[in-house]
Amino acid sequence: MPLQGNLRDFTATQLLNLMNLSRRTGTLFIHEGVPTGEKDAMDKEKMAPGEERARVVFKDGKLVQATLAGQKGDLVAVLGKAGKLNDQQARIIRERAKGASDKALAMRLIGANYVTQKDIVVSIQQYTLDTVYELMSWREGPFRFDESAQPDKARILVPIDLENVIVEGARRIENDEILRDSIPNLDMALKFPENPKEKFKGIHLSVEAWRVVSYVNPKNTIRQIAKANNMSELEIRRVVYGLQQAGLVDIVKPLTEEKPGAPTGGKTGKGGKTGKPRQPGPSKDVVTRLIDRIKSI
Repeated sequence: MPLQGNLRDFTATQLLNLMNLSRRTGTLFIHEGVPTGEKDAMDKEKMAPGEERARVVFKDGKLVQATLAGQKGDLVAVLGKAGKLNDQQARIIRERAKGASDKALAMRLIGANYVTQKDIVVSIQQYTLDTVYELMSWREGPFRFDESAQPDKARILVPIDLENVIVEGARRIENDEILRDSIPNLDMALKFPENPKEKFKGIHLSVEAWRVVSYVNPKNTIRQIAKANNMSELEIRRVVYGLQQAGLVDIVKPLTEEKPGAPTGGKTGKGGKTGKPRQPGPSKDVVTRLIDRIKSI
C-alpha cells in the first residue's frame, strides 16, 4: 500500500525526513486538493487528489529530481534560470536541440564551450533545491508516494543529501511566511518610482532580479512576470520584496487595456468572440531603456 495523506497532517518536512531515514526510492506526488464534502476523523474536510502540483524523486534516501507543475524543467530552462544562458541563446538552443535528451544536449553544450560540467551540475542542484524549498512551505494538499514510479529518464539526475535540505528548508519557512504577509496578492503590478536613475545607480542585482526589472510595467501583474520568467510564487515574492525594500519598484494596482464597458478577460473580436489576453512583455518605455543603459555601465 503506497504512503499517502495530506500535507496538513503530515508536512513536507516530515516526509523528507522519512525518505532520508528510511532510505526510500520512488516518487512523491503532491496534488491540488478537491473538497469531497465529507469529514475525516479530525472533523476536517476530506480532500481528493486533483491536478498534480509537484513531483519529487528519491533514490536510496537522496533527492535526485524535483519539478513543479507548469514550470519547464529541462536543461535549457535550468541553465537559463541560473544565468548560464541568456534568453537568445536559450531560444536558439531549444530550437536546434528539439528531441534531444538533456544528457545529449549537455555534451553538445560542453563541447561548444557554452558551459562547463560544473555549471550544469550546480545549476541542476540549485533548481532542484529551489523546487523543494518551495513545496516545503505548502500547508495543504493530498500526497502519494509511489515506489514503482521512475524519474524522467530524459533529465540529468544529481543526487543531493537530504539532511542539509531539511535544515535549510525549515529556516526558510519562517522567512517565506514574512514574504507572503508582505506580498499577499500576486495579481498586483509593479512600477518604477520617481527618479529611477538615481535609485539604480551603483546597484548590483542578480540575473533573476534584472529579468523581473525588464518586465516592470503597470500593465504586467506580478503573477504574469513570474510566468514569463519561469519562476515560482515564492521566487517572485523574494525578488519583488528585495526590489521593493531597496526602493527600486512600487507595488500598484494593474492597469487594464480594455475600454470602459468592454468584457473582462480579453478583447472582443469578430462575431463577439473573446480574444486571448495579451501576454506580458518587457516594457519598452523610457524607464526601461534607462535601466538598460544602467545595466551596461
